[in-house]
Amino acid sequence: MATMKKWINAARPRTLPLALSGIIMGCGLAWYMDAIQWDISLLAIITATLIQIFSNFANDYGDNQHGTDNNSRLGPVRAMQSGEISKKEMKTGMFIIGGLSFIFGTLLVYIGTWYHSKFAFLCFMSLGIISLLAAYFYTVGKRSYGYIGLGDLFVIVFFGLLPVTGVFYLNTNFFLYSVFLPAISIGFFSAGVLNLNNMRDIENDRNSGKITISVRLGQQKSLIYHIFLILSGWVTVLIYVVKQHTSICQWLFVLVLPFFINDLRKIRKIKNNIELDPFLKRLVLSTLAFTLLFCAGFIIST
Repeated sequence: MATMKKWINAARPRTLPLALSGIIMGCGLAWYMDAIQWDISLLAIITATLIQIFSNFANDYGDNQHGTDNNSRLGPVRAMQSGEISKKEMKTGMFIIGGLSFIFGTLLVYIGTWYHSKFAFLCFMSLGIISLLAAYFYTVGKRSYGYIGLGDLFVIVFFGLLPVTGVFYLNTNFFLYSVFLPAISIGFFSAGVLNLNNMRDIENDRNSGKITISVRLGQQKSLIYHIFLILSGWVTVLIYVVKQHTSICQWLFVLVLPFFINDLRKIRKIKNNIELDPFLKRLVLSTLAFTLLFCAGFIIST
């Protein structure tokens, strides 16, 4: 029987800051608009955490199902790959975490929409169900979209666009088109993390039939694609700040720019793909730091 430590490892704690970055960005922008609701923000954090854990369990299950998690893979050994968690246990874990995600997500959407728009309630419930399905079918099943090069697109949507704009709306009860700019930034940075992961495992993925964008592009073009994602993320957020500028404090997030640039410079020089692994964690933490400083700067500016 799997121990709690094994389940924690299977949850992949190092991925959670990335999942929370979009939520924090949405909450920070709502706070900047003086419309933050703490109960909704807390529920959004809990729901996002649960969905990310569910996604990690499903990813573990799906890659094991496809045979992608094998001895040739360069990343950390997965729970099912090592035998620490059985197939039956993982399915049970997915059911429990998926159920909790649905319960907390329903409560979040109910509090955030029910009393002012039944239509918004239905829309957000639909998006919540789609999020769970997307988390599951990323690698599970014969037609999993992560195996045909669509993972990056879904990451941009479900780590950037949906959490930022969705949480902003649940807090404020209105949309602003300008909010899509920082949402796109978070989405691009998140896709950058996935791209690094796929660049690291490009050979094993190719041999296992997992056709990621990195497999399609090859190593050198994947590096160019990665640089494009990171720089585009910065361009979109800079456009937003220029449009919203009222205080020098709003530029506080620029303090993390040297970390992004320095990592890009180091990644360009890497010859052995296993050396890419530490940069996944660095980009996750840099994205979280970027988000926190961005939100802090805008809140201070008010």
